[in-house]
This record gives sequence, C-alpha cells and structure tokens, in this order.
Amino acid sequence: MTFQKTFVAVVLFFLFTTVNLAAQNNQPFTQSLPEAEGVSSVAINNFLDAANKSKSEFHSIMILRHGKLITQGWWNPYNASLKHTMYSCSKSFTATAVGFAISEKKLSLTDKVISFFPEDVPVNISENLAALTVKDVLSMSDGQDPDPTSAAVSKDGNWVKSFLAVPIVHKPGTKFLYNTLGTYMLSAIVQKVTGQKILDYLTPRLFKPLGITGIDWEIDPKGINTGGWGLRLKTEDMAKFGQLFLQKGKWKGQQILPVGWVEEASTAKIIQHPDYPQSKKDSSDWDQGYCYQMWRCRYNAYRADGAFGQYIIVLPQEDAVIAITSETPNMQDEINLVWQYLLPAFHQNKLPQNKQAAKALKDMLASLTLALPAKNPLLVPAVNFNKNFTLDANDRQIKSLSFNIAKKVCNLNFSTDTATYRLAFGEGFWQKGVTSKHGPSLTGASKAIFTGGAEFKVAGTYSFTGDHTIVLQLKYIESPHTEKITCHLDGNHITVDIENSFDYGSKKIILKGIASE
Repeated sequence: MTFQKTFVAVVLFFLFTTVNLAAQNNQPFTQSLPEAEGVSSVAINNFLDAANKSKSEFHSIMILRHGKLITQGWWNPYNASLKHTMYSCSKSFTATAVGFAISEKKLSLTDKVISFFPEDVPVNISENLAALTVKDVLSMSDGQDPDPTSAAVSKDGNWVKSFLAVPIVHKPGTKFLYNTLGTYMLSAIVQKVTGQKILDYLTPRLFKPLGITGIDWEIDPKGINTGGWGLRLKTEDMAKFGQLFLQKGKWKGQQILPVGWVEEASTAKIIQHPDYPQSKKDSSDWDQGYCYQMWRCRYNAYRADGAFGQYIIVLPQEDAVIAITSETPNMQDEINLVWQYLLPAFHQNKLPQNKQAAKALKDMLASLTLALPAKNPLLVPAVNFNKNFTLDANDRQIKSLSFNIAKKVCNLNFSTDTATYRLAFGEGFWQKGVTSKHGPSLTGASKAIFTGGAEFKVAGTYSFTGDHTIVLQLKYIESPHTEKITCHLDGNHITVDIENSFDYGSKKIILKGIASE
C-alpha cells in the first residue's frame, strides 16, 4: 500500500471512530431488551394496551432497568424531540437547586424565609411567619390555608410580597398543604443568594452534566423562574433526572448531586393526612408521605409529579425508573396502571429470551398514536365553509375568522385586535405546525412570561361530524393539552364552540358571527 493510500485509510478510520464515539456519547443510556434486564416484554405490551384503552391520553413513556433503556415510545403526534410541559414536576428540579445552594453554603434548611426579603415583609410580622424556614417550605408545611397561589399570581406582580402577606394559620412544619407559591419562594430564595435564575444556576451543575439542552422555564414579572411549574424538557431528560436520583446523585462515575441530598430529598418529611384510616392510605399514592418537593409512592417508590400525569417514578427496590407524559382526568387511575402491569413485570434475574414478545412490543411501540376522529365516508358537507366571517364582540377578542379547505387540509385564520393567527388541520392525519397563539394551560391566568420563544409547536386534525358541522382539534404538542373548535354553519351564520381538553363539557366558549360580504 502506498503512503498516500495508507494516510487516507488512517484518516478515514479516525473520522469513523470519532463519529462513532460522538454518536455513542449522544446516547445517554445503553439500550437492552427487557428480558435481558429481568423484565417481561409481555407485561409491558399489556401495559401499553391498557393505556390505549384507558381514559388517560398517554404521550410518552421511557422505562429504565439497571441503568439501561428497555422501552421508549411516543404517541403520534408527540415524539422524542419535543419538550413537554412539566407542571409540578418542576418542583423537584427547584428543590434540587436548593440542595446545590445548601451544599455551597449559600443557605441552610433552618434559614428563616423572611431573612431573604426584608424589603417585602409585612409591617406586622406574625410569630408563625417569623418562624417559617426553608425546610418548612420544601416539605409543603408552610402553614398557610388555603393555598394562596392562584390569587397571588393572577393579580399581583410581586409574588414574594404576596406570599409573605398571606396569614400563616398553622405552626410551620406541622400541617401539610400543597402550596405552589411556596415552591416559587424557593426559586426566589435561590436567585437571591446566587444572583442567578434557577434555570441558569442549574445549567452547569445539573443540566450540562446530564446532557440536557434546549429546555426553558417560565419567569414571573420580576424575572424569577416560577419554580412550582413552567419547566419544559424532553421525556429523555425526565428519565435522566430519575436515574440520577436512583444512582444517589452519581452520573457516569461522577458525583453530580451533593452527597446525601438524594436520601434527604426523597424520604418522607410529613404525612399528608395523618387522620386517614390505613385502608384509605393504602389505596392512595398521595398519602404515603411528602418529601422535599417529591411524593412518596406505594411499593417503596417515590416520584416527581406534575398535573395531568407527568411522572418521574423511581423504584429503588426494582432498580428502575419510569418516565411518563400524558393528559389524564384521574392521576391515581393512571398510576394504578403502572402498579398493575409494570411492577409485577420486574424480576430479580434475567428472563428467557422471548423473540415473539420482543417483536410484538417493538411493533406496538412503533404503532403508538393518538386516535384520530372517525370519518364517515358517506358524509358530504351540505355547506361551503370556505368563507370569511365577522364575529360578534366576545371575551376572546376574536374579530374574524376564515376557512380554506383544500386537499385534505383545513387552514383556519383568525384575527384579534393585536394579532392574526393561522392554524392548519389535516383530515385523517395530524398536520404539524407552529403558532404564536398560547394554548390552554392550568397556569394560564398567572402573570408569568414564557421564555420559550414566540412560537409553540402544534398538530391539528379535522373532521365533518354533520353536513353543517366541522370539528377541529389542535394539540399543543409541547404541553399535555388540546383545544377543540366546533363550527356549525347555518346559511351565512356561524356558531363557534371552543373547549380545552381539561375542561371538556364544563367551560365552553360560544362565539357567533356572520359571513362577510
């Protein structure tokens, strides 16, 4: 071989090796078959089948066993590259920021909350407010009742001052009450002592070591991350966080979290309802004890937990992590599926290879999709929706809308006083796109600013349900939620019903209008 050929061969080998190593480094988990890690593929398949038949709308799942990825799947139009709104799963990340700040001696569990905000305390400081510590807030035992979050974040621009003004009616540390504004206070405290938003503070300490990128977190009017909600990251990122806790804070041989923090943060600090009978406690995953912004579960597990079914479930006894994103009307029913189907699937030793079950699971994961509206092939619309409509005055400030339906795509344009939006819907498929229109959200009334940019990823589908009626479904695929728009045309008069998926049947917005000349 000539020198030139040898040189080329060496260069090609080097490039191949470099690319291959880079590809490996981009894979956070080694993939393995379930049976090789002592897990039944049949049981996982049964879980997915039950999930598809349940009232819950699953969006993604990842299962790790012995640190290896044995199952991952996304229900179309959701996919692996998308972030997902974490809701209260955000709280566990906020608590982790507190853990780092404690390890760096920037604060302590016994520090008094009022010591950080002397400029925002009320004139008369009650004994209970003076006694409130960081630990009390971490364990949801602030002593306030009722939860002040909704009223404070929707009306006031200074959430710290609002929190401190709320009476503390119970001695701090003695009574559990879920208090999302308290979690916000933890974010504000960390920012006060570090000079950084917790998103920025966590980036070099947590997110970068775990290879978590492209995330965002809502901020309040003062520029503080909301803490108790508002974090968006991928399912893979959720799994990484859970695996980090399972490994006692170690990642790839390095101690990422402060030594001892995982045990401190994941053990029960307060019992939610000590007066409940044992039978009621035994059937609930919300009555096993509360940790530091995490919940204890049955079966000696614990979890980060977000509204509508965002879960990072850590099962130390099974050496497993399960990450789920979804929208569910009943979170206990959803987590019951995990205990019913997945928990018994874990075995101590490897299981015999089951090629048929492995293939069935692979096929099931590849076919996961959210149900599309049923189509009546005999239905022919009796009216032409391709018109412009002027709407009567309404609370949504929507002035006009127009349809353009062609080649199985419905383009819907509508205008408000300040913006014009265009949304696309596919007939029999999900038409993906982006919009600057904010979607439905449990925290939509808060005076928070989303820092994720002006555009939100969406997927839409439509169907005719009558010869005068069209139904459009718009999924905000970086959140759990769907918006349903039902339009009925009677001559030149249009009626538009707008509902979101977590208020179906209870909060319908009805708009009326007429075709423009």
